[in-house]
Formats: sequence, C-alpha cells, structure tokens
Amino acid sequence: MIEVSGPTPYAKRNVFAVRPASAWRLLVDNFVVKHITKCTVAEAHHQLHNQTFALNVEELEAFIAVMYARGVTGKSDLSLHDIWTERWGVPLCKSAMSRNRFSKILRFLRFDVKSNRLQRLQTDKFALLSEVWNHFVSNCCTCYKPGAFITIDEQLFPSKARCPFTQFMASKPAMFGQKCWLAVDKEGKYLINGFPYVGKDETRSANERVADHVVMQLMRRYHSEGRNVTTDNYFTSVKLATQLKEKQTSLLGTVNSKQN
Repeated sequence: MIEVSGPTPYAKRNVFAVRPASAWRLLVDNFVVKHITKCTVAEAHHQLHNQTFALNVEELEAFIAVMYARGVTGKSDLSLHDIWTERWGVPLCKSAMSRNRFSKILRFLRFDVKSNRLQRLQTDKFALLSEVWNHFVSNCCTCYKPGAFITIDEQLFPSKARCPFTQFMASKPAMFGQKCWLAVDKEGKYLINGFPYVGKDETRSANERVADHVVMQLMRRYHSEGRNVTTDNYFTSVKLATQLKEKQTSLLGTVNSKQN
C-alpha cells in the first residue's frame, strides 16, 4: 500500500518552526552553498587576474534572498537600478546588500570551476551545473515521499544562454531556454526527480523512444511500489504502458489518433 505523500522522517526532524530557513536548508544545503561560493570566488579571481574578491556563505545567502524577494514581490522584471530605488524598490533588497555588491556577485556567479571544465565536459554535457543540480535533486528525494500518483512532463527554464542544448519551443511563453524532464508528486506538487535534456542520450538503445526512456529513468527509484504515472500524449504509448506494468506501475495519459 502506498504511503500518504509528505515530508520524510528525516525532513521532519530537521525543520524547526522558529527557523523557517531550516526547510530551505534541507534542499539547498551546506554543500550546495559552499560549492557555489567556491566557484564564484574562483571565477572572480580568474576574470580580475587577482585575488581581491571575497565572498562568504552568509553573503551568498543574502544574495539568494534578494533573488527570492524580487520574485515573490513580482518585481523580477524591474531593472537592478529600480529594485534599489525608494519608489519602486524592495526594502529587503536594500537592507540585504548594496546594488553594486549584488551586481558584482551576479557578474561572477558560477556553479562550477572553469579550470577543469573541459575535462568534465568530455563525459558530462551538463558539467557547468550538474554537481549542484544532482545534489539538489538528491536532497528533494531524501526529504519527501511521493504518494500514489506521479506526473511526468517537460519544463522549459527561460534562458538565451549560448550552449549546445538551448531549446526553442514556440508553444512556451519564453520560447527559448533549457529543457528539463521532471517527475512531480501530484498531491504536494513537489519535485521527486528530474534531469536536463542535453541532446542524444548514449545510454538509450536505438529501438527505444526518447519519451519511453525518459519516463523509465525518472521512475527508476519508484518502480515496483504500485504507483500510477500520468503523462501527456508525447510520452503515452502502449509500449510504455507495458514496460511500466512489468514494474508494477500503471499509466494514465492522453493519446492522439496516430499513436501506437
């Protein structure tokens, strides 16, 4: 019998009502924050050709708080100049750090160290972000148990960054960005697994559909537990339904008239 979705015992033990940030810290933990801090400092030293730039964990967390504040107040589209003004600004941003300091951190912000990037790119197309992404997804899985129903779909994260796997999707509001395949718990709307689309996956067999491969990868840790997967017509197929049934998982999805 499938358990009710919700936080795991580990998450419950480590979230404290008097410290709301403790919940956030379970997902973006010390490893992630320290890693981003180290990579950002390394990039600053590389660009400036000296070691005058410094950044600590507390200041990076203040930087992230500013990013959150811009989003929750609906002012993410405002220019940095306006965010710090008396008329249009967000008070939290002004109290967290100066505009100039925020701009400098944003300029150097990185999620990997450039000096060994080329070597890592030989085996990992997502090397610029994979260490942080994989750790974050692992934390999501550690802190939450999904219920009986899981939804799988794609999401386009808006960006016009110059990279080999930037996607153009006319049906999406932003149209340009990096696409990720995501599995989400239906009840909690919570991410339980995900990975980016970075082009051809060498682990996929030649006779396997991309959509089938994606679903089976996302559900790998939840096989044989009697769950149901909901998908749209891009993913749904008789073959996928058969594969999932062999793993004691059912499939609910839309189909079109030409699909097998």
